[in-house]
Amino acid sequence: MAFNRRAEAVWTGDVPNGGGEITFKSGALKAVPYSFATRFGETPGTNPEELLAASHAACYSMALTFFLANNGQASTSIDTTAVCTVEPFDGGFKVTKMKLQVTGDVPGITQEQFTGFAHQAEGVCPISNALRNNVEITVEATLK
Repeated sequence: MAFNRRAEAVWTGDVPNGGGEITFKSGALKAVPYSFATRFGETPGTNPEELLAASHAACYSMALTFFLANNGQASTSIDTTAVCTVEPFDGGFKVTKMKLQVTGDVPGITQEQFTGFAHQAEGVCPISNALRNNVEITVEATLK
């Protein structure tokens, strides 16, 4: 079953002084501003890398929950933080790493089992699969 999801970004002005707004066609999130300062500084707002990290964390949490359930393990909660690393590359920048830090509350399994499930689930996560072979993906798993 194929499906499409949509978002839109509009930018006005030059890069150092301009700005943009990202909208989500589902309407689930309000329009979010972004700018040079939100991307390369600490000004409130978002940036593409933060959105990529959020997408990866959300997708991976769902993939791990699904993977656990398909293996007879019901989870109470899965909490994932994704850290997106951007580095200078060939005169520009490149997302080089995505670190997934996951904590799971999964009654009845060991840390070793949870770590195994966490690494296997990364292989079925659609966002991981989109990044694979271009971005180094690591998983750190902790069982509550």
